[in-house]
Amino acid sequence: MPALAIRAFTATTALGRGAAAQSTALRERRGGLRRNDFGPTPLPTWIGRVEGVEDAPLPSALSRWECRNNRLAWLALQHDGVLTALDTMVAKYGADRVALVVGTSTSSIGASEEAYARADADADGVRHFPDDLARPIVHTPHSLGDFLQHATGLRGPCITVATACSSSAKVFAQAARMIEAGVVDAALVGGVDTLCGSVLFGFNALGLVSTERCRPFDATRNGLSLGEAGGFAVLERAATGDAGLQLRGYGESSDAHHMSAPHPEGLGATLAMRGALDRAGVEPADVGYLNLHGTSTPANDSVEARAVDALFPGTLHASSTKGWTGHTLGAAGIVESVFALLALENGLLPGILDSTVRDPACGPQIRFDNAEADIRYAMNNSFGFGGNNCSLVFGKVAA
Repeated sequence: MPALAIRAFTATTALGRGAAAQSTALRERRGGLRRNDFGPTPLPTWIGRVEGVEDAPLPSALSRWECRNNRLAWLALQHDGVLTALDTMVAKYGADRVALVVGTSTSSIGASEEAYARADADADGVRHFPDDLARPIVHTPHSLGDFLQHATGLRGPCITVATACSSSAKVFAQAARMIEAGVVDAALVGGVDTLCGSVLFGFNALGLVSTERCRPFDATRNGLSLGEAGGFAVLERAATGDAGLQLRGYGESSDAHHMSAPHPEGLGATLAMRGALDRAGVEPADVGYLNLHGTSTPANDSVEARAVDALFPGTLHASSTKGWTGHTLGAAGIVESVFALLALENGLLPGILDSTVRDPACGPQIRFDNAEADIRYAMNNSFGFGGNNCSLVFGKVAA
């Protein structure tokens, strides 16, 4: 595929707002997880909660889309020159030639939970949402995409991708196809997911939530920690001789093995990783860092570790960063792509937080300690429920 230049990128997580906050926390090995204090009856678990969302209402002109998820989207959009880069793309190509492709898992379902909880019966006994939540667009999966289209003024294709935890990795692939096909010339990609009761209690019902901080790839791991986050990147076709960070390849697969469990032999994971490497024209030995999906659930980590060991040499530095942020679901793809881009930009290769005892399934690629190296290629794995898998290859071109 033609390389796509990454003109700006950002992430806002429990570690703070913007790329610098993420990089500093990774370098200092300072995690963002806290004891769950979300909702009226908090589960006994740890969460990655973004500070200040409750105190940051949307601008009055955008109040129609008011909800926690769109608030976080608006907060995340303000950092690292994303809006400036977007203005440049619009000036260069026109607003109708810039796509908006964003991923989410639960979108604004927290607002829908509140609307049902506060529903009142009229004189005929028919229950209705309260007036302040009687806004249909907020109660749809496309709430995020519709909000961002109005917030940015973009008039190109507007797509919300909802493929569980691979959502905001697959946005890169979707944007790349549209740019390659000539449908658009640039794209704003990203993803946002926020904490809500459906996520916390839903994952707990599946037996996947730990009462402790998550410990990816640790032999004693017993479940995940959930988090919330938002992030974005601005893409355009790279020009000849363009220096800087690039999207070089993507791989997608849908093994459809099970609604929530990974394929036991890592079929989908392997297909996605090989597809990304092949499309990028990169050998496994050329990759310096791989951000793993690494949810800290018993099945996911061992399957992913074996798939990585079968494909990559032992020189690869691979890790899961969910111990820092929690599993941010539909935002995991963009957040962990930002971590891969930071590894290319500043040479910091994160390890794994709070994990100490290696799972025997881990090959030499799985690293618990941070490292520093000047690398040329980095990857990100994002694997979702239902076998929706996506891997991305990013590269750095020297000036």
